[in-house]
Amino acid sequence: MELRQLRYFRAVVEEGNLTRAARSLGLGSSTLSEQIIALERQLDVRLFHRTRAGMVPTAAGRALIPHARDVLAAARTARQAVREAARTTVCWRVGVTPGSPHPLVCRLWELLTGAGVAAEPVDVPAAEQVDAVRAGRLDAGLVCLPVDSQGLTAVTVSDAPLGVLLRADHPLAGRTEVTWAELEGQELLWFARELAPGYHDDVLAACHAAGWWPTLRARPPRRALFTAELRCVPDLVALRPRTAVDDGPGLAWRPLHEAPHVRHALVWRAGDEGGTRPVAKIMTAVAAALTAA
Repeated sequence: MELRQLRYFRAVVEEGNLTRAARSLGLGSSTLSEQIIALERQLDVRLFHRTRAGMVPTAAGRALIPHARDVLAAARTARQAVREAARTTVCWRVGVTPGSPHPLVCRLWELLTGAGVAAEPVDVPAAEQVDAVRAGRLDAGLVCLPVDSQGLTAVTVSDAPLGVLLRADHPLAGRTEVTWAELEGQELLWFARELAPGYHDDVLAACHAAGWWPTLRARPPRRALFTAELRCVPDLVALRPRTAVDDGPGLAWRPLHEAPHVRHALVWRAGDEGGTRPVAKIMTAVAAALTAA
């Protein structure tokens, strides 16, 4: 369940009419209707009776109303906490794992800036990043899980299923969803294990458990090189979350049935709260805002 879905649900409840709710949200009526139906499917209940007079909450819908309002209020509180967490600008070095979802990184930097932090991004693999945070060479980091977080606070801020990224004219691009069996014979565009050993091993273990033992083509996680190779090499696919993909010309992304997930976390030194660098206080607020979005 996503925060925007709860906003849409609340608007329909308050307006009692799909068209008026869509207008208040700046959406098309069909788009809002699709989002409400998607939420109902996710919860496996009907939230509204559709009548000529408008949208009337069902018993399940009425049960959701106070929880939706509480979650949305908590999100507003988290955003305010981020803005108030620091009164003066501080400078931090913040690690970012290569291949992190672009929207997540942008939102992280917006929140840090709003909290008065002038953050310097540092491109550091997950395997090296946690040691750098422990040693104080980095103030905080965005890592791909799993990692050894001993001595650190780690808060998961992104959890997304992987899908199949491939060239637009690939035979599997015509599918609405790709199965593991259909990946047989495909080469996997992947990354060197030393960059993120935990994630590397977890995803390959999921592939093997599903019966797919792909030949690996290990490449640096650099978007331009990554997408160029996918466009040019037949029978080559990548596993990426939808949120991390800008298809661009010549590429397509398709959901993968029973896909493993990729999770990202913010990490910082446990108990690092004192002096002029209140890392824990600010990062706790930032993590709360990211998970509420």
